[in-house]
Amino acid sequence: MTDLSRRSLIAAATAGGALMGSAARAAGQAVPPGGVVPERGTDGAPIIGPRNPAREAQDPFTVRPPKTDHGTMPNLKWSFADSHMRLEEGGWARQTTIRELPVSKAMAGVNMRLKAGVVREMHWHKEAEWSYMLQGRARITAIDAQGRTFADDVGPGDLWYFPSGIPHSIQALESDGVDGCEFLLVFDDGAFSEDSTFLLTDWLAHTPKDVLAKNFGLPESAFAHIPEKELYIFPAPMPGPLAGDKMGGAGPIPETFSHRMLAQEPIRTKGGTVRITDSTIFPASKTIAAALVELEPGAMRELHWHPNGDEWQFYIAGEGRMTVFGSESKARTFDYRAGDVGYVPFAMGHYIENTGSGPLTFLEMFRTPTYADISLRQWLALTPHALVAAHTGIDRALIDALPRKKDPVVG
Repeated sequence: MTDLSRRSLIAAATAGGALMGSAARAAGQAVPPGGVVPERGTDGAPIIGPRNPAREAQDPFTVRPPKTDHGTMPNLKWSFADSHMRLEEGGWARQTTIRELPVSKAMAGVNMRLKAGVVREMHWHKEAEWSYMLQGRARITAIDAQGRTFADDVGPGDLWYFPSGIPHSIQALESDGVDGCEFLLVFDDGAFSEDSTFLLTDWLAHTPKDVLAKNFGLPESAFAHIPEKELYIFPAPMPGPLAGDKMGGAGPIPETFSHRMLAQEPIRTKGGTVRITDSTIFPASKTIAAALVELEPGAMRELHWHPNGDEWQFYIAGEGRMTVFGSESKARTFDYRAGDVGYVPFAMGHYIENTGSGPLTFLEMFRTPTYADISLRQWLALTPHALVAAHTGIDRALIDALPRKKDPVVG
C-alpha cells in the first residue's frame, strides 16, 4: 500500500471529525460564524430569512457558486448521512438509489456495517453486486450454476463482484482491533432496492414445511425452528480458518469473485494516484468498471469526460468540489466530502479538485465492462494546433508545449 493510500484510509476513519467549512476556507471562500454568504462581488445578497448555516458551510460552492456556473442542472449529489438507516442486531445498512438521487438511473449504492461475526445472510439479487471494503475484514462465499464454489477473506481496498443471480454471503471478521467491517456495495441498476433481495430465510419462511421436507429428503421436524421471517443481518458463530470454508463442490469458480485493488500498481503523478479496475484485470466484473483516485491537496482530476457511461462516485476521505458541464451553456458546481455520492450523466465534462488540507480519496464507478475517459488537454494536444488556436485564442507556442500524454491527475 502506498503512503498516500495509508493516509487516505486513516483519513476515512476520522473524516467525521473534520472541521465544518474547511473546504470553503481552503478554496478562498471565508465562512463567517453565521454561514456562507451568497454574494460574489456586487452580485447576490445576504440571506435574511430562514437558513441552515451548518448545511451552508458544507456546500459553499452551492450557496456561492462560481461565476462560470449557469443554467439549470439536475442535482448530482446525495449524502449517505441523509439516507434512511436500517438498524439490525449487530449492523446496519443505508442506500442511495434513484429514489434518493433521481438522476442516478444507471447504478445504486448501499453502505453496510457488520460487527465481528455478524452475517449479511445468504442471498442473491437480480442485479450484479460490486463492492469495495472500506474498513475491517469479511469472509465472502458463493457458488455458481455448475456447483463450483468460492470463498475468500477480504480487507481494506479489496473488491468483490457477484454476477446477477449468483447466491452469496458476507460475514464480518475481527482484524487489527477493528470490530467487523464496513463496505460499499454498488449495483448495476439505479432502481435497485436492498429490500428486494432474495433472502434464504425469507424463502424458507414462505414455503410449506412438507415441501421443504420433500425437497431436502428430511423429516418435517427438521424445519421446526426455521425463522418465521427474514434475518437479513444477524449474529452467527465466528468462522474458523478459510481453508475449512472452501467447500469443493465441482471445483473452484474459473474467474475469482474477489480482487486486491490496492495491490495494483497505480498511475502516479505529482498530484496523486489512480488505480483502474475493470474486466481486463478483474475478469469476473462484467458490468462494473471502477477507478480509485487519490488527490493531494490542491491537485485535481483533470478536465475530462467518459464516452461509455454514467459515472457514480463515492467519496471516502477529504473534501472536494466538482463542476459538471452539461452542454447548452449549463454548468453547476457541487461540494463533496467523505460519505457523499456524486453522479455525472453520460458524456458530461467535469473535473474534481481537492479543496481540503488532506488527501481526497474517491471511487468512480461505471456500468460498463471497460473503463474509458477522454482528456480535454490530450484532445487539444493531438488536434492540429492552428485549429485549436483559432478556437481558443491561446498562443500557438503554448499549445505546442501541451503534453500529449494523458495525466489523469494534475497538480
